[in-house]
Amino acid sequence: MTIHNLDYLFRPSSVALFGASERPGSVGATVAANLLSGGFNGPVWFVNPKHKNVQGQPCYASTDELPGTPDLAVIAIPAQAVPELIAALGNRGCRAAIVLTAGIEGELETRMLEAARPHGLRILGPNCIGLLMGGSGLNASFSHTAPIPGDLAIVSQSGALLTSVLDWANGRQIGFSLMASVGNMADIDFGDMLDYLAGDVSSKAILLYVEGIKNAPKFMSAARRAARSKPVIVIKTGRHETAAQAAASHTGALAGSDKVYDAAFRRAGVLRVPDLDELFIAAETAERIGTIPGERLTILTNGGGAGVLAADALADEDGELSELSDDTTAKLHELLPETWSGANPVDIIGDAGPDRYKSAMSTLLADPETEAILVMNCPTALASSEDTARAVIEAVNEQRQAGRSAPVVTNWLGSEASAKAREMFAENNIPSFETPRQAVRGFMHLVHYSRAQKELMRAPPMLPRPLSFDSETAQKQIDDVVKSGRSMMTEPEAKRLLQAYNVPIVPAFEATTPEDVREAAEEILRDYSSVVLKILSHDISHKSDVGGVRLDISSAERAAKAAEEMMERIGKERPDARIEGISVQPMIHGKLAHELIVGMTEDQTFGPVILFGAGGTAVEVVKDTAMALPPLDLKLANDLIRETRISRLLRGYRDRPAADMDSIALTLVKVSYLIAQHPEIRELDINPLRADENGAVALDARVVLADQNKSPRTPMAIRPYPHEWEKTITLEGFGEVFIRPIRPDDEKLYEEMIQRMDQNDLRLRFFSPQRHLSRKFLARLTQIDYGREIAFVALTPSEDEMLGVARFFADPDYRKAEYAVMTRSDLKGRGLGWQLMRHLIDYAKAEGLERLYGSVLSENVTMLRMCQQLGFNTRHDPEDPSIFQVELPLNPSPESGD
Repeated sequence: MTIHNLDYLFRPSSVALFGASERPGSVGATVAANLLSGGFNGPVWFVNPKHKNVQGQPCYASTDELPGTPDLAVIAIPAQAVPELIAALGNRGCRAAIVLTAGIEGELETRMLEAARPHGLRILGPNCIGLLMGGSGLNASFSHTAPIPGDLAIVSQSGALLTSVLDWANGRQIGFSLMASVGNMADIDFGDMLDYLAGDVSSKAILLYVEGIKNAPKFMSAARRAARSKPVIVIKTGRHETAAQAAASHTGALAGSDKVYDAAFRRAGVLRVPDLDELFIAAETAERIGTIPGERLTILTNGGGAGVLAADALADEDGELSELSDDTTAKLHELLPETWSGANPVDIIGDAGPDRYKSAMSTLLADPETEAILVMNCPTALASSEDTARAVIEAVNEQRQAGRSAPVVTNWLGSEASAKAREMFAENNIPSFETPRQAVRGFMHLVHYSRAQKELMRAPPMLPRPLSFDSETAQKQIDDVVKSGRSMMTEPEAKRLLQAYNVPIVPAFEATTPEDVREAAEEILRDYSSVVLKILSHDISHKSDVGGVRLDISSAERAAKAAEEMMERIGKERPDARIEGISVQPMIHGKLAHELIVGMTEDQTFGPVILFGAGGTAVEVVKDTAMALPPLDLKLANDLIRETRISRLLRGYRDRPAADMDSIALTLVKVSYLIAQHPEIRELDINPLRADENGAVALDARVVLADQNKSPRTPMAIRPYPHEWEKTITLEGFGEVFIRPIRPDDEKLYEEMIQRMDQNDLRLRFFSPQRHLSRKFLARLTQIDYGREIAFVALTPSEDEMLGVARFFADPDYRKAEYAVMTRSDLKGRGLGWQLMRHLIDYAKAEGLERLYGSVLSENVTMLRMCQQLGFNTRHDPEDPSIFQVELPLNPSPESGD
């Protein structure tokens, strides 16, 4: 359940408080006072059998005595009585409740949810401070004060933090559209809130205080959707690990839960800030500015030193100073003293008064190249800080009235001399900060959001060739190991598993005796100059730690002798370890090669995570690694590589050539597919992955498995590419056509297909003959979230031409979905649209959707005929007779009564 019935929570027409009280200082009394004083326009009813009146209002004994059915119930009664009350409210027709009561856990929480579920009654909490809506005046909380109406939304697991933010915001004249404390998140969680706020026009930005995520797939889907439309800024507690994780792989030891949260937030386009101070800084610029047109900053100051401090802070944050245009520089020369800086930062000299500030500001704001301005003021005895602030405000307001104004951030240094100026800026919705660094960081938070949006829109490069895997062979290998009762694959088994997914490996021979080792070495030495020996034991995870690796052996006899010594030594040092044998493999030489690690482990919240970085035996000491959530494409793989320090070495330096980055990235993509398709895999290490200018090859591999039926893996946080929905059809008069789910790297093919469409077909599909689709729109069509939408593309067998596409986009509740279908103009009438629609309908049914719907122009008779043949109901749009509304029932919902 996501946004189902949330309108009753956020836009109720009536509210009932259960547990209303007259006792001073009690939760019931505080909430009652807040509900009455907040400005909420609907009826507010109080319920408590111990009182006849509360706060001068009638008080009812029970739900049954209420004069109407409340849209929203606020509950502050003893924990044991809550489930029964929820059942009574559901029967009465109430559809939302805020449970302030603490102590509802375990069996009691289960009873509460079971009471709510048949009625679709949504619950915020329990153990929360409540909900405050700035616009409607609803204050269903026991907060000590109310928010100023504004366009920031904040959702917090901590009620205490919510009130702290409220105190800070009121002091800065920053308003909120919504403030919600989610408490224990028994029902409504961050995913639900983000889904709702993504479409909420009253909020300009979203702030989150997160202690933990309950439903990672829902959170990721909702966060990605919300972050595409507005800044989402999160503070996450618990950044430092308190204990090392016990794991059989390097990846398991290196993976910390906070690193996974970092990876998840980056993938969703969410901005993470480290502490409350940064959250306040980000909140101020997000609320007063929202988004920015560009990343370059112009600094205007009356103090050269202050301007340099700001410029240094900007450089520290990887920001960029703007360059003044020749025209703007010339105008400033006319307006300013000869001693002005002549460049950015624009230092207008310490004796600058209000007039000089205003003329310089107006000139900079009028320059089309100005993308953002930081205005600074150092207090002097020569000019009033307040008068100077007033001049700046006048310049900003004049530009706003003219229809154009670059974002402006201010920094009035000092304390007492600047306090009034900051109040004036707040009243005029201009961000103001106490230090240059704070001001720069406030601006850079918006820059980071802008960069994240560009990254979300950037199309990945196309794969060099369609990937083909032998998943059946891989699954058989996995099943054989699991059925044998083992959890860890031998190195040769792990390498064969990688080989099934076309990951380049060094071949390995299994030997059980020194004589077997000699024979295997003879075979290898026909093609290679030396061999490597590695001990095979399910009880020894890290072979080199016990002398279980011997390198660069150039003769078969020496290999046999080394094997004998190795087995004898390990038998003494680890008598508990069962030795299955020795792996014999070629020694791959290359002084200029890099040793990397590619790994996977299971996070209990986000499921599988992929690790990449510097490899070798010292991997846990060097700790040069980065993490990402699968699935990966080539763009995401390259992003992951760039997160590490070793990526700079991989690009080449001095006499060392650049490594084959495409080969490394492709290996990550292949491992991503392997992980997605085989949930038995719980840990995986390729260490080292040897990479140089000739490519990448796995020298060693370790895979840990578990029985998926007995111990299911935590689901992937991002739904993987649904490969099982690929199929090949034969199109009459054309030949074979490959139908598969769309991928982000299909953007170029999509654009080429659009260019081959005639204008009338485009008009019938998009209700506009526009042939050029924006880069952002194309990205939205191809970079889809398989968790809530799907698009099937029809391609030539070589996958170099797109012939058609059918898609649906589901509502956040995943009950109904809007469909669309389009085939290339030169292929109309061949049945391709029919085939795509049948495939789409089959998928929708398998997903459990209740219905598909769409809008069709009345002149599009071909589409209307196909809809009727497929069983769609059709009717004229009551508001536009030129449009038909079509709908196909699929899986009736129990609530619908169908």
